Amino acid sequence: MALTAGDVERFEVGRPRLEAIAYRMLGSAAEAEDAVQETFLRWQAADQDRIEVLEAWLTKVLTNLCLNQLTSARARREVYVGQWLPEPLLAGDPMLGPADTAEQRESVSYAVLTLMERLTPNERAVYVLREAFDYPHREIAGILDITEATSQQIFHRARQHVAEGRARTEIDEVAARRIVEEFLAAATSGRTEPLVRLLTGDAVSIGDGGGKVPARAKVVEGALAVAKFVRGLFTPGEAKRAAAGGAPEIYVSTANGEPAVVAVVAGQVVGVMCLEVTAGGIAALRNQVNPDKLERATARWAADSHGKPVFHAFE
Repeated sequence: MALTAGDVERFEVGRPRLEAIAYRMLGSAAEAEDAVQETFLRWQAADQDRIEVLEAWLTKVLTNLCLNQLTSARARREVYVGQWLPEPLLAGDPMLGPADTAEQRESVSYAVLTLMERLTPNERAVYVLREAFDYPHREIAGILDITEATSQQIFHRARQHVAEGRARTEIDEVAARRIVEEFLAAATSGRTEPLVRLLTGDAVSIGDGGGKVPARAKVVEGALAVAKFVRGLFTPGEAKRAAAGGAPEIYVSTANGEPAVVAVVAGQVVGVMCLEVTAGGIAALRNQVNPDKLERATARWAADSHGKPVFHAFE
């Protein structure tokens, strides 16, 4: 049955919610967009008269598409070059979805998206639908074809896995900017001591270059090791300028609701470093430099104004 203009409009109204669900499940904006578009095509081909509640039907189709994608993604990530990190979303991106509660904001943080990689596909689906979108377990059970009790058990298990990996800390925009500024000042001081003071003792640094640009293949662990690595990262050098395509402009920003450093060359985002901040200091630096995962960030960056950069790196 052909869709009317009104049908298409109904879908478009719900697209941001669907994309936000898919992004949390997949950790990739590009894959989320593809999953939502496939959901639209399946709806277009479906018998409209047999769909009782459109939102529920679309969510079920989308979730199952994401589950299939997660299963194949696990195999792809086994051969991924270096460390794998999610695709970052800059402040204001509609794909970030609802942010009314602490749980919703946390569910899309870069730290939690990374931690969700340890969950099974079903655990990830239940966690996202319940924690970020407040779906009742009865509806989640219908979406996943499981019992309500099983949904509750899966959610409890998923929440525990995520909680074991981090300590929740809410950071407002002003505090986030101050933290990033302090971090950048320490990183460019030429000394490790100021950085060590900002880091937790068990801090880690993770970089994702996807084999496209240089990034350390192994996780850097421990405050002193991370401080030395970051000091070297911001040390000027011709080879670094060549690899980045110029001297990156360094900005203070937020990504996925977390304090972030954004590096830009000629209007193109070439790096987004998210800082996971806890009460004890910066616990993790997650640096996304894979150009395939920065296309949406570049488009978002071009749509907003950002003022002057803090400095130009590698000069």
